[in-house]
Amino acid sequence: MKNYLYSIILITIFLFIWETGARFVHTSFILPAPTEIAMKLWELKVELLLYHLPVTLVIIAIGLGISLVLGIALAISMNISKTLEQAIYPILITSQTIPIIALAPIFVLWFGYSIWSKVIVTIIITFFPITVSTFDGFQSTSKELKELFQTLGATKRQLFFKLEVPSALPSFFSGLKVAVPMSVIGAAIGEWLGAQAGLGYFSRRMMTQFNGAGVFAPIVILSLIGILLFITVVLLEKNILKWRRF
Repeated sequence: MKNYLYSIILITIFLFIWETGARFVHTSFILPAPTEIAMKLWELKVELLLYHLPVTLVIIAIGLGISLVLGIALAISMNISKTLEQAIYPILITSQTIPIIALAPIFVLWFGYSIWSKVIVTIIITFFPITVSTFDGFQSTSKELKELFQTLGATKRQLFFKLEVPSALPSFFSGLKVAVPMSVIGAAIGEWLGAQAGLGYFSRRMMTQFNGAGVFAPIVILSLIGILLFITVVLLEKNILKWRRF
């Protein structure tokens, strides 16, 4: 708890300033007070938690799951084949220069309001950090240790699972800790631009009604989802990488 004391103090000060400023401005449709957001969240808890939240969670789970499978597979492939690395790596970098906010409406045109338009946005946002971080982890494998393993007669399979995978795991988890909060953002962006349900969709609907507290209420839930997912990854990392000092 002591590690987060300063953060808690800073957040408390920020919320106090926000509350005071919102009450002074007194235009809740533009700047709702934190207390107004909390009351609106409680008022809408059934609709948000039972109807819209499950839709968003499914998008996050599918998008992040596909990104993990594809990202790890591509990182391993690039680590094995130098030719594939030279062909794919520049494309990965280039893909991050394209604004996702500009592509999302195109996916809506292609897939309509189905879940897949939102899933693809989530995949595009989360795929890059997982792939690049995992690949960099493989590349960081000690050459001296690799030569030692080969000298001792290790097979390629043993070399991969006993040396390269443990070397890549710290970088993989670093990329995953970036991708997890981004998956929440990707799902929200997809829902904001084209959906019939979900927390992002609900926030946009409240915006059209000039309901400031209603706009922020689902955002609070999205933020909590990102925090919980991040904490889950951190705990998983500590459990798997017990040999590291945290």
